[in-house]
Formats: sequence, C-alpha cells, structure tokens
Amino acid sequence: MDRESALALVKSRVKNKNLIKHMLATEAVMAALARKFNQDESLWALAGLLHDLDYDQTADQPEQHGLVGARILEDKGLPAELVQAVKAHNPAVGVERKTLLDKALYAVDPITGLLVAAALVHPQKKMSAIDGAFVMNRFKEKSFARGADREQIKSCRHLGLSLEEFIAISLAAMQGIARELGL
Repeated sequence: MDRESALALVKSRVKNKNLIKHMLATEAVMAALARKFNQDESLWALAGLLHDLDYDQTADQPEQHGLVGARILEDKGLPAELVQAVKAHNPAVGVERKTLLDKALYAVDPITGLLVAAALVHPQKKMSAIDGAFVMNRFKEKSFARGADREQIKSCRHLGLSLEEFIAISLAAMQGIARELGL
C-alpha cells in the first residue's frame, strides 16, 4: 500500500482531526527512526500512519484496539511485520513486542502527544519554538501531559536510544511536518 492509499484509508475510518494529526506525527517520527536504524522507511512510516486506524471503532473496548486494526490491515495485504507492530503497540492487548519496529511504534505513540502538549504550552505555540531541553523539563513534570505515558516513552532504551536522543529525533521529525500539524 502506498502512502496516498494509506492516508485515504485513514481519512475514511478516522473522523477526529486531532487523532489524524497524531497519526501523521507518528508517521513522521517512525520514518525518522527507520532512517536512523537503516530500516525500511516506507514500512515504518506506514506503521505509524496506520497504527490507530481502528481507534474510533474500538474506543469503548481498549483491549480490542490494535487487534481490529491489524485485521483490517491484514485484509488489505499489508506485511505481517507491520500488522504485528499495530497489534503490539497497545499494551492492553498483551502482544509481546519482539522486533525493532514493534518497540519503536510502542515508544513513539505517546511521545507525539507529549511534544504537541509542550508546543501548546510554549508562549509561541509553535513546534519550532521548543527544543529538547524545554521538552525534558516538561517530561519531568508529572502533572504535565498525563496521558503521555512516561514509562512507555522511556522504553526507547530498548531501541538503544537515550531519552534525550529519542526526544531530539522525535522533535526534529515533528518540526518537519509542523505545518500539517497546525503547529
């Protein structure tokens, strides 16, 4: 599946514009990580773009989120590695994260929300106005962006990345699509 088809699929199934922005942000960060690790950038980006495809459908059944999406993606003929990562990104499902792709998607999912929240609390409300130090300070505030699971973000260590390095890569990727994100 090419990106254009994937984006059309997302827009046909996901109605919340902020969720679509989250999926775009996840796509950008996953592509950046794929470049860093010499992985298939297209595959990793698609995993990021499609990972919450079933969210509207499974919002009231968190234990199904990822499983329903994986079935949809499997039916569309997407690679098994991508389908596995979509299943494994939701800890409520209980699917073991084995591959680098699985581990990356799991860590990336909450970092995008943290970075958006950090940009929104900055006086300029722009992704370009924040840097790694600003984000690290916010990361340490337990009351800030409570929905961004800090332990899940810190799982970047399973990728061989420090938290600071992971934040820097993620921030640069999202700054690259700031216009699409409205930030």
